[in-house]
Amino acid sequence: MRAFRYHRPRDIAEAVAVVAAEPDATYLGGGTNLVDLMKLGVARPGLLVDVTRLPLDTIGTLPDGGLRIGATVRNSDLAADLTVRRDFPMLARALLAGASGQLRNMATVGGNLLQRTRCLYFQDVTKPCNKREPGAGCAAREGQHRDLAILGTSDACVATHPSDLAVALAALDAVVEVQEPAGPRDIPLAELLRLPGDEPDRETTMVRGGLVTAVRVPPLPYARVSTYRKARDRASFAFAAGSVAAAVGLDDGTVRDVRLAFGAVAHRPWRAYVAEDALRGQPATPESFGRAADAELAAAQPLRDNGFKVPLVRNLTVATLTDLVDSHRRAAAWVP
Repeated sequence: MRAFRYHRPRDIAEAVAVVAAEPDATYLGGGTNLVDLMKLGVARPGLLVDVTRLPLDTIGTLPDGGLRIGATVRNSDLAADLTVRRDFPMLARALLAGASGQLRNMATVGGNLLQRTRCLYFQDVTKPCNKREPGAGCAAREGQHRDLAILGTSDACVATHPSDLAVALAALDAVVEVQEPAGPRDIPLAELLRLPGDEPDRETTMVRGGLVTAVRVPPLPYARVSTYRKARDRASFAFAAGSVAAAVGLDDGTVRDVRLAFGAVAHRPWRAYVAEDALRGQPATPESFGRAADAELAAAQPLRDNGFKVPLVRNLTVATLTDLVDSHRRAAAWVP
């Protein structure tokens, strides 16, 4: 591991100024992803700026009923928060579906959103990877790509974003608060992470030195009946082969509104806007759910070994929405 310096800033402004001024500086939160990449030689920072002591570790309810989640809130604390579990259960379920309890106790919300791909070629410095070394090529396209992207890819990169939490936050229209050298900025989560295009090494829309300080989740009454479903190769501690975050509002068996996002299929959480538009005003039936999923996945461009993700995500979508409809019906029939 390359030798590095360590700095603990006094406040947010100092943290941003230091990282903006030093090209080889990076922020340190829980370190659950960064330290692994440093051991592999993928990340080689000369300076770590520790933000874990900054006042960014609270979860608060907003006046409109939404949430504001500090960037250094631990994943385990967010998953256990009673308001989150009651009003936004998909967030808690997404967090509990990811990693082990030990990792959740260390990992932070901001770091979770900005974690880097687990593509084998990105993590192996002996292999060509445009994300790690621009212009080197993408070995994954003809190599091991079973777990990689089918939507929003480019010739330069087919990596996937590994976060479960980010998928749920994308479905909920979350907004990320960022402190940049020029001042604070709000970035919709759907716009924070970039698709690869011909610059897969540029992963976010933040400027150099930008620090995620919080995430705001707007109120969504029917999010109380929401969920996150993840398919993976083993029952625990595995990254998704495909996942779905969903919330649906109903009127007499008709879809009034819906939120839907897919994970493990693209360079960022994939908000399923096409499927959402196709579902509004339609009967809340498995047939409607299947047609909507097909419309969204029509843009998929699977590679040799990951075409299974198309029916996998379709079936996850149908099953997840069907279960949510059943939950609505059970809630309506319940008499205290």
